[in-house]
Amino acid sequence: MSVTYKDAGVNLEAAEASTKSISALAKSTFNSNVLKNIGLFSGFFELDLKKYSHPVIVSSVDGVGTKLKIAFMMGKHDTVGHDLVNHCVNDIMTSGADPLFFLDYIGTLNLTPENATQIVKGMAEGCKENGCALIGGETAEMPGFYQAGEYDLVGSIVGAVNRQDIIDGSTIKAGDVLLGLPSNGLHTNGYSLARKVILDMGSIDVKEFDNELGDSWGNMLLKVHKSYAQPIKAVRQHKGLAGISHITGGGIEGNTKRLLSDDLGLSINWDSWTVPKEFQLIQKYASISDEEMRRVFNMGIGLIFVVHPESVEEIKSQLEAVGENAVEMGSIIKG
Repeated sequence: MSVTYKDAGVNLEAAEASTKSISALAKSTFNSNVLKNIGLFSGFFELDLKKYSHPVIVSSVDGVGTKLKIAFMMGKHDTVGHDLVNHCVNDIMTSGADPLFFLDYIGTLNLTPENATQIVKGMAEGCKENGCALIGGETAEMPGFYQAGEYDLVGSIVGAVNRQDIIDGSTIKAGDVLLGLPSNGLHTNGYSLARKVILDMGSIDVKEFDNELGDSWGNMLLKVHKSYAQPIKAVRQHKGLAGISHITGGGIEGNTKRLLSDDLGLSINWDSWTVPKEFQLIQKYASISDEEMRRVFNMGIGLIFVVHPESVEEIKSQLEAVGENAVEMGSIIKG
């Protein structure tokens, strides 16, 4: 009896079908800097040296975490790819960089062309939203490694910034003001705790409408991680901007402290904004402490600008011009 790769769990025909549809989606994100089509062993991107006189390459890699479990439960796969792009874009733009190109990795038990197309469709939407190109990726079928119907998702992004324009928090000083921008739900962090509370402890059907929430938990938990590209672009050249914090795992304090020298600390007014309903309900369902909630979740603030006090009003005005109402949520202190 002759054994084939398909007998071992890898369907090359399905992979080829997926590649064709994925390639078309990726090509829709191309710009004049992309030199070759999808399908070669590498992606090619030409750096515009007129724009970057002293270029510094900025990179990041990330995943979507256990938010994927909600996508599996809902049978909805067109948002997690968008999540991944926006998360990576936000990370590199905190340094003042422009996103240039994105690459992805999908690992799965058995490749489903429909699911793969939906995932990459979300990535393509994210890339077009943020002005970067999806120039390559890898899809791996790994029999015996993943559960049926599940996959893992990883993205890598490369950007560039002129060295003199890098934002790294080095000018932050005591008295600087924290300006917070609203999040769009949980973004891509805290899902292991949220799933334990909602599914295990609450036994909630994520597909059913929840009167208290005003939506189904599945829809709420699959809201796309917000891109902050436009507000960052609006203020990143302002001399009064000292640092930018993307609020991901570790919460507001954990992420913002990464910008600070050892002699500085944070004073946060936790009552300066209204915590969204989803966080309030998760906390109520499991009697979670304020400290734990603030350590795990973004609590409704997805990005923080650290601003010198004399520039607060001007920067707030520039943010309002791009549709963002910043919250004065605290300050930098000595200690």
